[in-house]
Amino acid sequence: MIRSSIAERQEIRFFRSLWIAAPGAAAAWWALLVLRGVLPVGVSLAFGGLIGAVSRGSPGAATVLFGASFMASLVAFPFLQLASANLGSRMSAHLYDRLTTLCTQPEGVGHLERPELADDLTLARDFDLGLTGPPLAISMDFIAGGLVELVTGVSAAIVLAWFHWWAPLVLLAAWGSTHWLLRESGVWKDRNTGEVRSAQRHADYAYRLAVDAAPAKEIRFFGLSTWVIDRFVSTRRRLYDLQYEATHLRERSVLGCLVIVAAANALVFWVLGRDALAGALGPGEVAVFAQAALGVGSIAFGGLSWALDGAAAPVAALARLEAASATAGALPPGKGVAAAAAAPHIRFQAVEFGYPAGEGVAPRSVLRGIDLVIPAGSSLAIVGQNGAGKTTLAKLLCRLYDPTAGAISVDGVPLTDLDVEAWRRQIAAVFQDFIRFELSLRANVAPLGAPDDVIRAALTEAGADAIAGGDLDVVLSKGYANGTDLSGGQWQRVALARALCAVRQGARVVLLDEPTAQLDVRGESEIFERVLDATRDCTTILVSHRFSTVRQADRICVVEDGVVVELGSHDELIALGGRYRTMFELQASRFTELDDAGEEVVHESL
Repeated sequence: MIRSSIAERQEIRFFRSLWIAAPGAAAAWWALLVLRGVLPVGVSLAFGGLIGAVSRGSPGAATVLFGASFMASLVAFPFLQLASANLGSRMSAHLYDRLTTLCTQPEGVGHLERPELADDLTLARDFDLGLTGPPLAISMDFIAGGLVELVTGVSAAIVLAWFHWWAPLVLLAAWGSTHWLLRESGVWKDRNTGEVRSAQRHADYAYRLAVDAAPAKEIRFFGLSTWVIDRFVSTRRRLYDLQYEATHLRERSVLGCLVIVAAANALVFWVLGRDALAGALGPGEVAVFAQAALGVGSIAFGGLSWALDGAAAPVAALARLEAASATAGALPPGKGVAAAAAAPHIRFQAVEFGYPAGEGVAPRSVLRGIDLVIPAGSSLAIVGQNGAGKTTLAKLLCRLYDPTAGAISVDGVPLTDLDVEAWRRQIAAVFQDFIRFELSLRANVAPLGAPDDVIRAALTEAGADAIAGGDLDVVLSKGYANGTDLSGGQWQRVALARALCAVRQGARVVLLDEPTAQLDVRGESEIFERVLDATRDCTTILVSHRFSTVRQADRICVVEDGVVVELGSHDELIALGGRYRTMFELQASRFTELDDAGEEVVHESL
């Protein structure tokens, strides 16, 4: 039990990770660390030998030994610094590799959207940015310094045992007690409590508001510059205050330590002086033992320091994330049943789902028994108010989550039985928060590659063939030489081209979640006509608020409060006079004009 508890300490996890990250560099670091800790004691021994040799009148060899040991102690210092910086950089790369793997490897995305994991994700992502402490390449030097002092103290205690066996025990107990007595004064692990991590996340958010390009326009437009700076300063001060409260010294403990240490040292030095006056010790021995007695004090300042706690915190956070991602982001593997090559028939049967709301909090219910059939090769539009569950249906269809109850089937086969990768290759999706690669236009349309003629055809179908002058090698970012940036509408056309390119490469389900929200109404209607034409052999699902697009689908599904309340074609739902007609007429009223007779006429786009 005790061994297991020690092995789970975050400091032990950190040192294990050092070996995993770079075994050779870690071995060199430990060797130099021990050498650097032992050398001061070696210098003391050599100095004592020199004093004795001088008193005997033969200082030659002793002088050489003292000079060599002294030079070695000087040379070891910069070598250990270099080894620390090298190992710290390798460790950072190792931790970022682990973070990248645990974020991308699970088939689902639950581990990235769980509220209780947000602080650990922030800590694991930003630990090496120097926002709350030095980067790991610098921290390793502080860690090495603390451990060097610990090795020096223990080495000095061993030498002092030659004086009297009890002397090192007395000093080790006295100096070692400082770690225990000051445990509440310097509880470094409290610098990484949930409250501290939350404060760090708030400070980091305020910082990114100030330095990122995305919020820059509105911060200036609304005159929020001073507000952002004040928020950053206040949240960062709050963070530092919490860290200080976790590490400040308490005078009572300090005074107690001083009394104990002073008494122990007084006893040892009194006996040392007595023996020296009695002639029991020579000048060289007195010098060695006196320096050894002082050297034992190094253990009070060496060992597990604030730097080690700060460096070990992201390792512990990663361990928690890895354990959580094993369940939060994992999906039961399919049974290897291949997805159909033709446009599939999809059915939602009594599907329920709720997002986790945090540890100990009941999931927030989003879908409450969805029953829906999408015939093969048909198009279905899903409409409803914000929060009705439309995007959640899209996530479930892509199997980013599994339903908490009910089932989704594809051609009569449960979706959970299909191979996840094979099924996703059958889907061409455009999400409302689609990705914008800072890569070439070619890579944005076909990240895994496709013939140029396929890419150009997809761009044409999406109305994006004129973007960047048709140059597929132009990087879509102004951060690169000869790069360019796009408007929101142009980016949406590129995202649509990516989906249409996937269709040309074999995808048979098209999922569009607000795919043209940044296009004007007429442009959206025109683009969706092209999309329907290009995907006529596919099963198409559209999530949109724009009725100019929605009305073109074969059927329209109205979702409200997590259930399907209306289903039918545009004409059928208008004739029904229910929720869909109300929403349609509210939106249509914005697109009316008076004819010559003074009558209101709805634009053809609606």
